[in-house]
Parts: sequence; C-alpha cells; structure tokens
Amino acid sequence: MDKNHIMTILPHRDSMLLIDEADSDNGIARGKYTVRGNEWFLDGHFPGNPVVPGVILCEILAQSVCVLLDDQITKGATPYFTGISTARFKSQVKPGDTIETECSITKSKPPFYFASGSASVGGKQCVKAEFSFAIIKGEE
Repeated sequence: MDKNHIMTILPHRDSMLLIDEADSDNGIARGKYTVRGNEWFLDGHFPGNPVVPGVILCEILAQSVCVLLDDQITKGATPYFTGISTARFKSQVKPGDTIETECSITKSKPPFYFASGSASVGGKQCVKAEFSFAIIKGEE
C-alpha cells in the first residue's frame, strides 16, 4: 500500500508519518521508509553526523504494524504507544538509508495490542523490539 492508503489507517501526517509504503501477508506487516536527510529529528542528532534516534526507529516499527489493523482502526480512532520493552539497537541508521520493517501482533485484548518487530538496512538489523499500544476511539 502506498502513503495515501496508509493515511486512511493512521492519523499521522507530514513529518510524523514515517512509513512510505507497507504491505501485510499472513499476519506479518512489512514497511519501508527512506531517510531523506531533512527530517526534523536529524537537526540536532547529531550535528555533522546525523543518526536516526532509537525512539524514531521504534515509532517506525509501531506505524508499520498498524497496517495489520486496517479494519480495526476506524475513523477517529488513534493508536497510542503503551509500552516498549526489550528494545535493542544494533546499528546506526543514516540519511540515504532505507529502513525495512517486519512486525507482527503477538497478542491482543482490544483495545490493547502487543507486537514484536525488527528493522534492517541493507539486510543488517538495526533495531528489534517488543511493544504495545492501544487503539482509542475519538470522541464522537
């Protein structure tokens, strides 16, 4: 799915929509994001040696797994992080890199969902984590 379809699932826009494309198959979500180099989070992390912050890598994982919930994230509902555990950062991600994610939901008790995911650049793992989130319906 392209960015326009992703925006029908996720409420994120502009500088916080951190997946360019995604797909899902047999309960596995895969996403891609190319680091352009002009992202706001690179401005001060680190001057002269920009590196994507670990928390941004975790956000990319979370956005990627949400494509598995296309039918459950209704208009006005928002997925919120509720926890990140066992996050491990293996290698740096820099401008020009294309991050490829692979995530799955390991347990669900709506509105809470538990997931596992990893991301790599050029086949080299850069992060893996277990995380949870809740899908909260907006006020009507």
